[in-house]
Amino acid sequence: MDLFRSEPIAQPLAARLRAASLDEYVGQDHLLAPGKPLREALEQGALHSMIFWGPPGVGKTTLAKLLAQVTDAHFETISAVLSGVKEIRQSVEVAKQQAGQYGRRTILFVDEVHRFNKSQQDAFLPYVEDGTLIFIGATTENPSFELNNALLSRARVYVLKSLDESALRKLVNRALTEDKGLGRRNLSLPEESFSILMSAADGDGRRLLNLLENAADLAEDGGELSAGLLQNLLGDSRRRFDKGGEAFYDQISALHKSVRGSDPDAALYWFARMLDGGCDPLYLARRVVRMASEDIGNADPRALSLCLAAWDVQERLGSPEGELAVAQAITYLACAPKSNAVYMAFKAAMADAAANGSLEVPLHLRNAPTKLMKQLGYGEEYRYAHDEPDAYAAGEDYFPEGMEPRRYYDPVPRGLELKIRDKLQHLDNLDRNSAWQRRKS
Repeated sequence: MDLFRSEPIAQPLAARLRAASLDEYVGQDHLLAPGKPLREALEQGALHSMIFWGPPGVGKTTLAKLLAQVTDAHFETISAVLSGVKEIRQSVEVAKQQAGQYGRRTILFVDEVHRFNKSQQDAFLPYVEDGTLIFIGATTENPSFELNNALLSRARVYVLKSLDESALRKLVNRALTEDKGLGRRNLSLPEESFSILMSAADGDGRRLLNLLENAADLAEDGGELSAGLLQNLLGDSRRRFDKGGEAFYDQISALHKSVRGSDPDAALYWFARMLDGGCDPLYLARRVVRMASEDIGNADPRALSLCLAAWDVQERLGSPEGELAVAQAITYLACAPKSNAVYMAFKAAMADAAANGSLEVPLHLRNAPTKLMKQLGYGEEYRYAHDEPDAYAAGEDYFPEGMEPRRYYDPVPRGLELKIRDKLQHLDNLDRNSAWQRRKS
């Protein structure tokens, strides 16, 4: 036996089934169906630089390779995880050779392009500008945040979507029937098993095929990929969730907007989705406290206390008791009367504070703990509200000199703020009466 002889390493199923033509490519009909923009550009041979933005396993790399194949362009690829400016320059030299010797265009595909910093992204610009190469970047992150404006202005962004049931079913059928897949093993996949696979794949074609291959490794030729086998293989499978990534912020936005929209059921769903994806429950508890101030405010001040209590329960008891307390707070917020009056008032006050500079505190509002301060007029003519009728110094001005009084806080006619609104209206009437009395005297 030759101990140094090695068998060739078999490619993973996902690599073996990578689409070799547009006909084999699954998904992204919104881009590739007849009459759609990318399909028309391909048919006309009008290649342009582009960004493919979408979740993992939806065919970004495959589509870039097919673009090169259809347009007879040379294909170069680098990964932003492993490469730098040196690799970019090497690819540019290859592109120049291809153009000079063979008259071929070059597609440079950059995977995980969002991992390049600004200076690395800038390195592409002159070569994209002069047509040396066609740039195609792939990213799972929002290009608006992760790519610089100069690069975005030279490339068109195409959004790739998660693979739906129809696309995933096509991949499974190919895997089970084609010889380069698992066709020779004559395996069967009941509908229940497909549903389990589809749920675990979560729209990711590569993940689907990897799971299918792992299940096939545990089955005998001619056997069935049963639901029990798949459930044992998957264990506690998590849905797509990337802390700090696009999916993360999309889901917390959906939770917040469901609460604001008074839909407790949708709010609970997004809360469950984030927990299922592995989000830190303490982060969610903190965000729920923010919602209490931003969207409920003084319409129901109890909401803030309830949310703080839920956060405390999460810290003290952990899972699952803590999550139940946060769920209780979320449903309360969704059902509570809504007001963003405090939030809007605070924003307006912050804007004025930044715009008006360091206005002095009026003398009558200053404290006077020393004799010198009293001699300088600190606190002079201050009206102590508790000594006034209704404990309110009607007509008093608490803003800095030179700044007109503002009305930031405008309570909404809902919940407790309805009573607060009435109270402020009453105080406004007292101010008007005081001004009339001063004019009369």
